[in-house]
Amino acid sequence: MPDYYRTLYRLTRPLLFRLDPERAHDRALGGLQRFRHLVPRQVVSAPVEVMGLTFTNPVGLAAGMDKNGDYLDGLGRLGFGFIELGTVTPRPQPGNPKPRLFRLPEAQALINRMGFNNRGMAYLLAQVARRRYAGIVGINIGKQATTPLDHAVDDYLSGLEQAYPLADYVTINISSPNTQGLRELQQQHALAGLLRPLKEAQTRLSDQYGRYVPLVVKVAPDLDAAAIDGIAGVLLAENMDGLIATNTTASRVGVTRLPHATQTGGLSGAPLTEQATAVVARFRQRLDGQLPIIASGGVMSAADAVAKYQAGAQLVQLYTGLVYHGPALVREVAMALQTTPAASIPTAST
Repeated sequence: MPDYYRTLYRLTRPLLFRLDPERAHDRALGGLQRFRHLVPRQVVSAPVEVMGLTFTNPVGLAAGMDKNGDYLDGLGRLGFGFIELGTVTPRPQPGNPKPRLFRLPEAQALINRMGFNNRGMAYLLAQVARRRYAGIVGINIGKQATTPLDHAVDDYLSGLEQAYPLADYVTINISSPNTQGLRELQQQHALAGLLRPLKEAQTRLSDQYGRYVPLVVKVAPDLDAAAIDGIAGVLLAENMDGLIATNTTASRVGVTRLPHATQTGGLSGAPLTEQATAVVARFRQRLDGQLPIIASGGVMSAADAVAKYQAGAQLVQLYTGLVYHGPALVREVAMALQTTPAASIPTAST
């Protein structure tokens, strides 16, 4: 099966890379969804228990690749242990003007300024309701671009209320660099003010639906040690269920001289690998193992995933790695993590 996916990717990548990146994304995923019954299912069984959920393997798809749930069943055939949809906002919004997605192939990187383009929560939930994919599905929620920061909690509460019945977990995205001011919600006071009402809503919804849906917070890689320590304290104080580290970076280290490097947006891929792993390690120490970490950002190989795991992650997510290395990467990462010893709490630099 891995040979099938390697061959398929080797044949299709040159064609896709001739297209505009966003058009290539739509063509590739649209084809996968349309012809999913012809695509052999890549089965990777390496079960793990995290946040009270059973994942068939620890390799997930990061949010952003399937914002609306349009490709859920097709992506499910690639062997993911979980798929995170979104980011979705309560109402549809177009996102930023095109072009807004750029390849930096020399660095195995992407820059995007998509801006939470999506069809709204009602549309996404309709796709989730008729899915065939049996794995874990997370729903990543954000605020409307037009909603002021001091009312952001209203959008997140609306997203949580709507997503709760169908989501296996819900991610609170406060770390995209492409929604103006959003990262200000990572500051301690603002973060506590956001998470407290969401936690209260989670408790009420758990009673209402008779099921507990974990709440996960997704943070940026562009955090210094003091910011990480402050966020960790808030996550523990507000009894969050998990952390995703990290989103894309505003940094251009390692790509400054490449075409498109000056484009506005978040950088993902290989240039982010070490930075994101360092953030995982710092959070692991500050959380003292009390909160599971999902590592995202620069997972381009099995070795990258193992490094995240050894830094303290329990699960990993892929996105840009799939663009540059294809679906066989899912199995390669899952098999590598299956034989990797559990992490100890690392020593973070002060």
